[in-house]
Amino acid sequence: MTNRNGIIGLTIVLALISAYYLSFTFVSRNIKGKAEAYATDASGKIDDKKKQHYIDSLWREDVYLGQTLQEVMERELSLGLDLQGGMHVVLEVAPAEILKGMAGGNARSAAFQKALAAAQADKKADNKAFVKIFVSAFKEAAPNTSLASVFATSANRTKINSNSSDSDVVKMLNTEIDGAIDRAFQITQARIDKFGVTNPNIQRLPGTNRVLVELPGVDNPERVRRLLSGAAKLEFAQVYLTNELAPAIDQLGSYLAKEDARIKAAGKPAAATSSTDTTKKSGATGLAAQLEQKSDSAKTDTSALAAQSAALTSLFVPMPQGLGVYLKDTARANEMLARPEVRSMFPADLVFMWDRKGTAGTNNQLILPLYFIKKQNGQAAMEGDVITDATHDYDDRGRPEVTMRMNGEGARKWRTLTANSIGRPVAIIIDNLVYTAPTVQGEIPNGNSSITGNFTVEETKDMSNVLKAGKLPAPTHIVEEAIVGSTLGSEAITAGVLSSVIGLIVILVFMVAYYSGAGFVADITLLLNLFLLLGVMASLGAVLTLSGIAGIVLSIGMAVDANVLIYEGIKIEIEAGKPFKLAVQDGFKHSMTAIIDSNVTTLLTGIILYTFGSGLVLGFATTLVIGLLTSLFTAIFITRLFLEYQISHGKVYKFYSGLTKNWFKDNDFDFVSQRRRFYIISTIIMAIGVGSFIFKGFGLGIDFKGGRSYVVRFDKNVETDEVREVMSAALGNSPEVKTFGGFDQVKITTDYLIEDTAPDADQKAETKIMEGVSKVKDNKGTIVSSNKVGPTIAYDTMINALYAILLALAANFVYIFLRFKRLAFSYGAVMSLAHDVIILLAVYSLFNGWLPFSLDIDQAFIGAILTMIGYSMNDTVVIYDRIREYLKDDKATTESLPTIINNALNSTLSRTAVTGISVMLVLIVLMVFGGEVIRGFTFCMLLGVIVGTYSSLFVAAPIVVDILQREKIKQASLAVTGGSDAASTKGKIVKA
Repeated sequence: MTNRNGIIGLTIVLALISAYYLSFTFVSRNIKGKAEAYATDASGKIDDKKKQHYIDSLWREDVYLGQTLQEVMERELSLGLDLQGGMHVVLEVAPAEILKGMAGGNARSAAFQKALAAAQADKKADNKAFVKIFVSAFKEAAPNTSLASVFATSANRTKINSNSSDSDVVKMLNTEIDGAIDRAFQITQARIDKFGVTNPNIQRLPGTNRVLVELPGVDNPERVRRLLSGAAKLEFAQVYLTNELAPAIDQLGSYLAKEDARIKAAGKPAAATSSTDTTKKSGATGLAAQLEQKSDSAKTDTSALAAQSAALTSLFVPMPQGLGVYLKDTARANEMLARPEVRSMFPADLVFMWDRKGTAGTNNQLILPLYFIKKQNGQAAMEGDVITDATHDYDDRGRPEVTMRMNGEGARKWRTLTANSIGRPVAIIIDNLVYTAPTVQGEIPNGNSSITGNFTVEETKDMSNVLKAGKLPAPTHIVEEAIVGSTLGSEAITAGVLSSVIGLIVILVFMVAYYSGAGFVADITLLLNLFLLLGVMASLGAVLTLSGIAGIVLSIGMAVDANVLIYEGIKIEIEAGKPFKLAVQDGFKHSMTAIIDSNVTTLLTGIILYTFGSGLVLGFATTLVIGLLTSLFTAIFITRLFLEYQISHGKVYKFYSGLTKNWFKDNDFDFVSQRRRFYIISTIIMAIGVGSFIFKGFGLGIDFKGGRSYVVRFDKNVETDEVREVMSAALGNSPEVKTFGGFDQVKITTDYLIEDTAPDADQKAETKIMEGVSKVKDNKGTIVSSNKVGPTIAYDTMINALYAILLALAANFVYIFLRFKRLAFSYGAVMSLAHDVIILLAVYSLFNGWLPFSLDIDQAFIGAILTMIGYSMNDTVVIYDRIREYLKDDKATTESLPTIINNALNSTLSRTAVTGISVMLVLIVLMVFGGEVIRGFTFCMLLGVIVGTYSSLFVAAPIVVDILQREKIKQASLAVTGGSDAASTKGKIVKA
């Protein structure tokens, strides 16, 4: 092997990188285990607050290789919601609300209302399509009215005027809708930060007006719904200065000193004291004055003042605006500030508010600034509805700044507020968090202001978005929701680990049983492949889900294929009489083309899965793509390194065991001559399937039809008919009820209130479900998970699924043509894939309701279909590669085309069988031990492997025979008639 030392060095580097990133997972799990042990009482019950307190106490502390616990947890291999429980939400910004806000009073006109209703009726319209439909409908309702007459209001005067063209107005509307989505993302991010969830995932979904939110460990869905839905509350208020509150802060210090003394007298340590920030002894006459010095060290002093100072700064940290608190101490600070005796020390119109984001203190610990906000009778001086526009710009010194404009009412209020606040800060507040508090330099009479400071461009963009949030009443609606209980999550972990271990053992044992000593070499590379796969996932910040575990197990099964291709190639060279060393070299050389081609086709499918998938499919695609890349590296390079090492020590392998020595040896099956029989069999099955499509149809999952589903677990076994009866009475219509997992668990699917966008609609639906469940006699039921998909997102999912399948077929068609240079191969491959898809659909239609697991057509089914396409193409390409090789052989001019292709099929039969058996064994393990969530998904892939193997042998290759023979006949005809191609084709087999 050339560059042997380079490959060894690269392997060591990759292994070290993988070990480094995976180590964070082990450290994080270890600390979480210690937190649980700390929070577990004598009865074995875990106190979640104590557990969180333990983690918070280390959050900014160095715990591993100079990394804080926060950084360690951010780098660990995170678990998906299906493995740890939690809530998945997709929020959608309603463009209709934005258009109404932009139109102001003009939105009440009949033409506007009619056009808006037309746009809302189209459930499949995206942002730009919504505006287009609205404009078209408005022109029909008011043909001689310009859009500017509706939208050129005083609030929009900086963007358009009464003379603006319709195209300018449309452009402005689209820009405002996109901006509203950005604002929704910023506000959602701030609200989630306030919620305090560990490792949340918040992202804007590209090309949509939606925001994805994943909240691990959440056990209060209703609180999340209230938090995420609705318009943001933007306020402007004065900020008290520290010197104005000197007496109150002195009293607070005295109170805390007494509390410390009382706790110590009771024999308990003072809670949450800081060892890094205290105050210096100085000549100041008051505690508040000492705080203003912002000292960070202390000298021992026995005076009462020093005792007050020490007590106060054990919890609070001096900051420019007044006080701050270490992030880990905010819970204690909130509790302390909420006490009536503390509250009475401060003015009645003072409200405590935290900054939106913290600043780094000593030892890299995060400090959260605390503001003293002035609110008269609980009301801020101004609210955000007076903002007409806000933009990010640069001041005359080239520094990023934010400019904002207000309406007439806002200008009057802003003039009064700024006149009374010269030289002091005014806080800009959203959802009770202070975004910034700029100091007023002078009275602002016209409502046009600029905010400057030490801002980055990104910060000014975010701030302008926040300011504009008060302008448009654009609340977000939950269009998709999934809740997984922690119990179901722990069960999923057990199922995932068990299926992974068993699947891995099955593959390792099978390889040794089939290849004997060489099987051990393959096992070593498979284990290294698993290690590198997990390392790459950790380094990329990928999330491990239950479907991801299935992807890992399946990728191990498919990784066998590269080893099998290599081993079968070496066996052929050994049987040809070559010495072992040369056989290994030639075996690798001759199998490389098939390995690359087969893996590229599967990789193309995996990328398409990743691009169009979400949820279960996305997790599966992530691990499948990474697994394919790592398996290629380990099979091509690591396997060869091991074999060459053994050769250097005189070791020789046989590549078969006593059991498998004569398997597939000298086999001579006539695949091609029976092709018409198999065409007829396939045609009959597909015809029955099409009939079933027409008369029976499919069971659609809520991914494609929209609705709500609930997994309900009962104390005892329950009949689905009984559940359906009580649920029909509760909901007013008959829901779909299926056994889900064991007979004590059912899945209830309904469209109840699915069109309702009210904030309490989800809670109402859940209440109705529980109302029906409670009527099942002597059998208590509990909702362990739920899922909601709105009609709009269901339509989008279905369209994306169709695009994904068509794109996979097209991509494979093009790749096969580029690699084999003949349309016959592309036609054969795509026709066999279409054959596979139709047969799978036929099974899902015919047997829906008959098998003890879901056969619904949903995203998981589409993912399985695409995976099957990848596997089938993998199989087909290996056969095509051998056909191409045989067509180039000297015998190609003397043997008939069917004979050549039969020989090619027989020569690859051992590889087809071994790979197929390996993958099917893994899938059977996943079906049995992987859990109910992925059972239908796994069944589809298992069926797909069987059908795909069948079509590769009996459909794809025979179609190539038929097409090439027709081409030969056509060329022979041209030769007889003197066609221009006759001289070049007469008497020859058409080669690939």
